[in-house]
Amino acid sequence: MSTSKMIEVRDLTKHYSSKKRLGLFKSKKNTVEALKGVTFDVDQGEVFGLLGPNGAGKTTLIKILTTLLLPTSGIAKVNGYTLDQDKEIKSSIGAMLMGERGLYWKLTGQENLEYFGALYHVPKATRKERIESLISLLELEKIADRTVETYSSGQKMKMVFARALVNDAPILMLDEPTNTLDVKEARRLRKIVKEQNEDYKKTIIYCTHLMVEAEELCHRVGIIDQGEIIALDDPMDLKQDLQENDILSIEGTIPENAQSAIESTPGVLSAQMLVKQINNGSTETRPYLNITCENSHQNLPEIISTLTTNGAVIRNIDKKETTLEDVFVNITGRSLMDDTSLVIKAKVGSEK
Repeated sequence: MSTSKMIEVRDLTKHYSSKKRLGLFKSKKNTVEALKGVTFDVDQGEVFGLLGPNGAGKTTLIKILTTLLLPTSGIAKVNGYTLDQDKEIKSSIGAMLMGERGLYWKLTGQENLEYFGALYHVPKATRKERIESLISLLELEKIADRTVETYSSGQKMKMVFARALVNDAPILMLDEPTNTLDVKEARRLRKIVKEQNEDYKKTIIYCTHLMVEAEELCHRVGIIDQGEIIALDDPMDLKQDLQENDILSIEGTIPENAQSAIESTPGVLSAQMLVKQINNGSTETRPYLNITCENSHQNLPEIISTLTTNGAVIRNIDKKETTLEDVFVNITGRSLMDDTSLVIKAKVGSEK
């Protein structure tokens, strides 16, 4: 892998001003710090992951790097260009922002790809060949001639991904690209992302709240939380610090008093109630008790005794391999899924 820097970010901040409602006619100015001095580099040919819960600052960061937002302070370069060189940056990147925006819904998928290909000055003959290839690659043949407004959420996401590839840019910026996709389609899209990097040498920033995606795809991962990079390294090194201890996953009915009791059990270093996806890409979740202990063989009998004495009903116990989720929990005391669920619930509540 080349060591030339394709993306350079130094002390990037972004502050939003809003009004906090205090009453019917009263409010006060409130400043939201979406980014707090973010710094990192991305090498040429690297897949760099931004892993964090929804609301951590990933989308704000991508919008700045794609010149859709101006930072409050700090500097950034994309493909050697500064943020004020927006035309040069836009010609260097293919971007997929979170959600289904970025397409004209009254046009067909084919027409959208034609339009954006022309906008990027892709020659007509090349454009035609590339669009046919993308439609085949993403299996969009059955919907390419339909207007986008008739698409499902997953179909729109796939077409937005195709749009990000239409100009064959050296840099891809993908913000939650598997959001709304089913398990099969999410797996297929990740395979294509990997091919874009390995076969076509694309430099990729991949934003996700799914640790499985970050571990599968990324050479390095920056864990972002509340607008700050709290850890940055390759996934193996990030996990290495935790591997000297054992991690147990205990499923069942576990009352609060049982969780409190387990935290003071000899050999137990930490214990948190977390939730996990039953299948990757599924929205169905299951609670479990995540216990970090010094030695699972020595500590497990007392752990079981403490839980059952305090009313817990244990259905399953697994010794876990260390994951990036565990790294996040170890640093913040929260799970990615917990934070993401809270943000989703808040958004749903604000729409009612």
